[in-house]
Amino acid sequence: MVMFRDFLARFRPTGAPGASATGVPADRAAELAAELGPSLAELTQTQEEAAAIRAAAAQEAENMRRMAAQRAEEIVAEARDQAPQVRAEAASAVRRPAEAEAGRLLAAADRAVTDVRRRITERMPALVDRAAAQALPQTEKPGRSR
Repeated sequence: MVMFRDFLARFRPTGAPGASATGVPADRAAELAAELGPSLAELTQTQEEAAAIRAAAAQEAENMRRMAAQRAEEIVAEARDQAPQVRAEAASAVRRPAEAEAGRLLAAADRAVTDVRRRITERMPALVDRAAAQALPQTEKPGRSR
């Protein structure tokens, strides 16, 4: 790591002000490489670690996707196996109230039939007498003989 004093040495004048008479220009590239080399080396190592972490994460994500797809297939297979039973239960749940309603309707119809038969039994003799009276001519009237 470059010390602060060395950093300031860059700005120190190397000669008298004015045009340079003689001298070797400073090698800025070498100075920057010496200064930044250790930091960039650490950065390279960090980049390699980050790449390794990304690769491990990608592999783990792929494993998770594969396991999730397999679990989804298992769930679908289970659902297909259970579908007939679920359909039967659903149909039974709908059928029970319908059968109960049908039973109530049959009972009401039986009561209506019984009521109609009772009324027929009560009214039939009177209706037969009335029909017979209308069908047969009244040949005999009281007090008249033939």
